[in-house]
Amino acid sequence: MPGTFIEHVNVTVRDPERSAKLMHDLFGWHIRWQGPAISGGRSIHVGDDRFYLAFYTKDGAGTADDAFRKGRPLNHIGIVVDDLDDAERRVIAAGLEPFNHGDYKPGRRFYFFDFDGTEFELVSYS
Repeated sequence: MPGTFIEHVNVTVRDPERSAKLMHDLFGWHIRWQGPAISGGRSIHVGDDRFYLAFYTKDGAGTADDAFRKGRPLNHIGIVVDDLDDAERRVIAAGLEPFNHGDYKPGRRFYFFDFDGTEFELVSYS
């Protein structure tokens, strides 16, 4: 295995299926694994052959709103895409709102919040 890299990020969500579908719709990622998880919860791992996001829930829709406050402790998840304009169209089609667009070195970027308020940064270096 060459070098060191991040294999996964584990994020608490209300609905892992909805979050996994969003990642599939935005990036074409697939479910690598799903099943029971710690403390009676469940997880879905969605990504590609190198990395994934683990979407975990224990309480599902009953998860308290304050569990998703921005920056507690995660600020955002950055994802590199080849075509930023196409990615933005997909974010909008999912019913989410892109914001804070930037075009500065080393690349173009924008941000959006997912259904649980997790912030994502999409960036293109092409």
